[in-house]
Amino acid sequence: MKNEKIVTINGQKFDGVSGLPIGKPALNGPAIAHTIANASDIHSITQKSKTLYRSATQKPASHTAPMLRKVGRSMDIARNKNVAHFAPLKIAQPETQIASRLATKQQPDIGPSRHPLAAKVDNMRMVQQQKPVAAKPSKIIKEEAIAEAFNKLAEHQTIENKKTKHRSKQLNTFLLIVSVVLLVAIGYFIYLNIPILSVRVAGAQAGISATFPEYHPDGFSLNGPVSYSDGEVTISFKSNSNNSKFVIKQIRSSWDSSAVKNQVSKDSNGAVVNTTTERGLTLYTYDGNAAWVNGGILYSISGDAHLSVDQIRRIATSL
Repeated sequence: MKNEKIVTINGQKFDGVSGLPIGKPALNGPAIAHTIANASDIHSITQKSKTLYRSATQKPASHTAPMLRKVGRSMDIARNKNVAHFAPLKIAQPETQIASRLATKQQPDIGPSRHPLAAKVDNMRMVQQQKPVAAKPSKIIKEEAIAEAFNKLAEHQTIENKKTKHRSKQLNTFLLIVSVVLLVAIGYFIYLNIPILSVRVAGAQAGISATFPEYHPDGFSLNGPVSYSDGEVTISFKSNSNNSKFVIKQIRSSWDSSAVKNQVSKDSNGAVVNTTTERGLTLYTYDGNAAWVNGGILYSISGDAHLSVDQIRRIATSL
């Protein structure tokens, strides 16, 4: 079996594991002749000693070293698969893969991009720098300043007019509200005093100083307008819950208390007549009816309301 640990290259044997030469290479005829010829040439040429001139001359070059280096470089050494300390062979890559890698490396990364607004501002600045600004004449500058001042004045006047209109509108609204409130108050006052005004108007028409009672029993209200005739005023009250009513008459008269008592006694048809004195007034009452005289006016209360003596007394003192 052949020993695979020995490698032969150009007749020289080498150890396959350590790579060292084994023995001396066998020389063929031409190589031996060439070597002998070179050796004879070297030994046959007599040279002068250069020791004394070593500082001025160069050391003679050796002819054997280049030959050994040349022989070593030109040796074709086959690599054995059992040699483990050699570096692995690199497989050549296709040119397409190399080109793609180079293209990938040459592509730069995406750098930071400018904001659209910043780019727009830069473009506007470039346009403004490119456009030459022509100097305006002083006359045009003055006219523009005057026009701008007039425009500002007009705007100021417009604003003031708007404020004045707004204020006047607010004032008108306030006056309208106040007027409405006053009208309502006046109307309510008139509504409350209509009976008093009606009695005064009726008394003026009748020719007497008629008055409206400040008090009237609860549950009764004025029934219809105040009626009057020559020397007489009639005020009618009606109940809010039923048809009962009472009438107050004020008649111009020259009677005194005795005449009034006699007349009441006749009108009572035998009923008991009660005499009551209140604030200088002498009242004669019976079955919810009453009569008295004061200041030349005969007052009488009649009806089916069946008023009490106290209610009649309060009505009489409020007239």
